Amino acid sequence: MLPELFLKRMEGMLGEEYEEFVKSLEKERYQALRRNPLKKHGAGEPVLPFHLTPVPWAANGYYYEKEDQPGRHPYHDAGVYYIQEPSAMAPVPMLRVRPGEKILDLCAAPGGKSTQIAADMKGQGLLIANEIHPARAKILSENIERMGVVNACVTNETPARLAESFPEYFDRILVDAPCSGEGMFRKNENACEEWSPENVEFCAARQDEILSCAAKMLVPGGRIVYSTCTFAPQEDEGSVERFLERHPEFTQREAKRLWPHKVKGEGHFAAVLEKAGQLCQGYDREALCGTEKGMLEKQPAEYLDFVKETLQAGVPEELLPGGRYLMFGDHLYLIPKEMPALRGLKVLRPGLQIGTLKKNRFEPAHALALALAPSQVKHVWELDSAGAAVRAYLNGQTFPAEGEKGWYLICVDGFGLGWGKLAGGIMKNHYPKGLRINP
Repeated sequence: MLPELFLKRMEGMLGEEYEEFVKSLEKERYQALRRNPLKKHGAGEPVLPFHLTPVPWAANGYYYEKEDQPGRHPYHDAGVYYIQEPSAMAPVPMLRVRPGEKILDLCAAPGGKSTQIAADMKGQGLLIANEIHPARAKILSENIERMGVVNACVTNETPARLAESFPEYFDRILVDAPCSGEGMFRKNENACEEWSPENVEFCAARQDEILSCAAKMLVPGGRIVYSTCTFAPQEDEGSVERFLERHPEFTQREAKRLWPHKVKGEGHFAAVLEKAGQLCQGYDREALCGTEKGMLEKQPAEYLDFVKETLQAGVPEELLPGGRYLMFGDHLYLIPKEMPALRGLKVLRPGLQIGTLKKNRFEPAHALALALAPSQVKHVWELDSAGAAVRAYLNGQTFPAEGEKGWYLICVDGFGLGWGKLAGGIMKNHYPKGLRINP
């Protein structure tokens, strides 16, 4: 049952379109996925085994049919695509992301828009994906990893704390703000049950705070895209209007609403806010704690041995831009070029996890397997997505194999899926226990 006060407000907003709007919420929702261009495939783009039609407002976005179930296909585990509500793909293109920029996704979980931004960045520049709730930040980090993103840092901070650390630092900021979720009523019954006029007011006040923090972190001439999945004018146009009153240095360049009775998707709102000025040559953008120096002089010998034995020609330049490393406990990370020092901030993932240093040996991380293409690894073991062997591997099973001993990139139809280690005719399974599926 839709809330009566919500329906009354929507009738006033939509007039003659109101009945069509209400009927649309009774229909089955549309489902979509977004192909991941970061996943390189030696034979060109693979044919996804689903019934796909393009999402008109999103490059690489496709609707799929209910019977397809892409979440159960091994390509999902390999990060070949991200399952994402089609309307939620609309805000990121409005950012106009360019490779090499510094970009912040301020309210990033579960990671659909962050990974969409990362695809546009093509591994170049710095992406900070932030989520204030710890459990959701963990899911965000897992999705960044699954999609093979090499230039992202995941933080678990408040917008206010980030604003202190990054004054006028980012070229682009996405604020996909927490909202009353009216656009998700068809998708999520809990959103309907939790709705109230008081919650709309609470969300609007919170959005004001988040946007003001974002304004402090944007460089002159930079762009904020503010988006919600609600219909409430107080949280959509109202939030933008209040922001512009508080920040006259900003101009609204574009705004759009996606209505479920007009498009194949749920409700969404997005607006572009641009800051006056421009970046002059030699603009000094400096994070509060400066730039992370990493391990500049030498890398751990155990890791260098792994590189020599496992990768084709040293560390692939396109995968490890600048070759800047950081030890995070006993974990070795590749950090993005010009990554800021993050002292005092809660960090879940300071870059791409390369592996773990153990006693006299190096064990590669699952994240590295998902970021590598088969052409970059000496030993590759291919599995067929339609066969039983790939399911057994995802369940953690070992299997008989012949070849040179050492680390193997286990692939599904040419996409990195995880690691295996061959010795004595047996491929030991190194697929993470927390990700294993039931047979």
